[in-house]
This record gives sequence, structure tokens and C-alpha cells, in this order.
Amino acid sequence: MSIETLTAAVRNIPDFPIEGIQFKDITTLFQSAEHLKELSDILYERYKDKGITKVVGIESRGFFMGPATAIKLGAGFVPIRKPGKLPYKIIEEKYTKEYGEDCIQIHEDALTENDVVLIHDDLLATGGTMLAAYNLVKKLHVSKIYINFLIELEDLKARELFPKEVELDTILKFSV
Repeated sequence: MSIETLTAAVRNIPDFPIEGIQFKDITTLFQSAEHLKELSDILYERYKDKGITKVVGIESRGFFMGPATAIKLGAGFVPIRKPGKLPYKIIEEKYTKEYGEDCIQIHEDALTENDVVLIHDDLLATGGTMLAAYNLVKKLHVSKIYINFLIELEDLKARELFPKEVELDTILKFSV
């Protein structure tokens, strides 16, 4: 299997969730056992020697591959969720999205200064959600942060939002 095969399996949904957006539907990747295994293997190979102790997944599509990657890496999994969904003491980060304001939260004791963290989500578009997640994880003073996406919309240049010292990686790249 190849990156081209995985790329071809992503379905385009025009005008979702709002008019003018070309939504990249990754559910087609997960419906195929071969595609799912390939994504899992790619993520493992890219991060197996990085010392990852926790994989942080962003609600909700970061919950698809995040736990599977954590299992393969022998790491824990930590969810970043929308307000009101975590039962313990939280810290939060507010941010602006392309169509409004939002907020994400993490348990205040989810990460320690000894953790090497991989923050994972499905898509890098404008970068607002991941930048908020990055800032949230930084507040917990972890040792190192890596960032990964399944898909990047390269024309939007969102990777430029992140500090140069952060290793940001994507598996599939698309033009807008």
C-alpha cells in the first residue's frame, strides 16, 4: 500500500459543514482494515523512537487513531475535550475558529513534566484547534511535544502558526 492509495481513499464532501468547505471524510479510510492497519503502522514507525509517554487526542476525530497509536507505542492516552465532558478538575484554552469561538479542556493532572507527548488530530486546516491544544499541553510543562495529523490542507499554511522547535508531521497532504 502507498500514500497515494490512502490519499485516493479519502472522500470529498462539498459544502460540509458549511457552504464553500470541501470536507475531507476519513471514515472511508477506517472502513478498510488494510487502510486502518497502514495508518496505524505509519504512525507507529514515525514515533516509535521518540520516547512518547502519552498520546493526546483532540475530540472527536483525534479519538480514532490516538488510542490505537498509544497502544502500539506503549503509551497512555489523554483526551482533550469540549467543555463539560471531563469529570475531574480541568484547565482550558479558548480560541477562535474560522466560524466562531470555542474552548477545549484537559484534566489538570493528565500530564507531567516527565511526559513526552504526541498530540494527534485528523486534520490541519486553519490550525486553531491544534494551536489551542498545543498551548493547553504546554501549560502542563511537559518535557517535549510532537504534533501529528492524518491530513494537512497545505495551501492554508497553518503549520506556520507553530514554533519551529515543534516537530509537526502529516501523513496525507491535499490542496484546498
